[in-house]
Amino acid sequence: MTALHGLFVPLITPFAADGTLADAALTRHAHHVLDAGATGLVALGTTAEPSALSPDERARVLEICAEVSAQRAAPLIVCAGGTATAEAIRAVTALPDQVAAVLSVVPYYVRPSEDGVIAHFTELAAHSPVPVLVYDVPYRTARPLSGDTLVRLAAIPNIAGFKHSVGAIDAASVELMARAGTRTTVLSGDDRFASALLGLGAHGGILAAANIAPAAYAALVTAWRDGDLARGRALGHRLDALAAALFAEPNPAVIKAVLAARGHIPSPSVRLPLLPASAAATATALAAEAAIVAVGAV
Repeated sequence: MTALHGLFVPLITPFAADGTLADAALTRHAHHVLDAGATGLVALGTTAEPSALSPDERARVLEICAEVSAQRAAPLIVCAGGTATAEAIRAVTALPDQVAAVLSVVPYYVRPSEDGVIAHFTELAAHSPVPVLVYDVPYRTARPLSGDTLVRLAAIPNIAGFKHSVGAIDAASVELMARAGTRTTVLSGDDRFASALLGLGAHGGILAAANIAPAAYAALVTAWRDGDLARGRALGHRLDALAAALFAEPNPAVIKAVLAARGHIPSPSVRLPLLPASAAATATALAAEAAIVAVGAV
């Protein structure tokens, strides 16, 4: 699954001033992150506000991302799934042919047992026409997974790997890398812990902060991949303030505020129940971004 190694950017969904989908801005932004060194794109992830999009808008976002990915020969990962296994299967079997992998979240809210999670992904992977990445994000799902369960998931046919977003480098993270890191793909999903997980052997990241600094995050992944430990550590330390600032308020409000302030998207709008980023959070994030540029992080 080397095609799934590297930096993948979970794209924001830009809105025009009137609140409608800004198609052209999304196309430009997708090309921009690829120009800056991203390996591929992620469509309809949490950062895209998919639950706030209409079915037609979700279809249009996916269409745009697929078009850009095809033009650039860049792999496209699409988020699809649900709280029920049958629902998740319907979602993944309806994806377009250009999709390289599906990113499917551990069933949330219903809080299945860990054996139930294993059974869910066994069924999903058996029906999916493309490889499946398990999105493990317990602070959203309320279903933490043990290291042993992660290793068991890695052994399921057609499970390509993980977006590992546990909010820490914990015992399960270490066990996953130690026992399965050479035979499955592990992508960091926590921007502030990305450098640490890359140091443990992760193969890249799905990093929302790369909407703002794609070249710097691409350089971070490359440094760890190439064994340049000093550069990897330095970049990781330098990017931490930016990641902290971008997630000071619910994602993607601050990211969109920074992109709008820089003229990359037409408005900072998010949709309820999210609120626009505060002026203070936006100013802090803009200063952190400027510091990355000033020191030449890439």
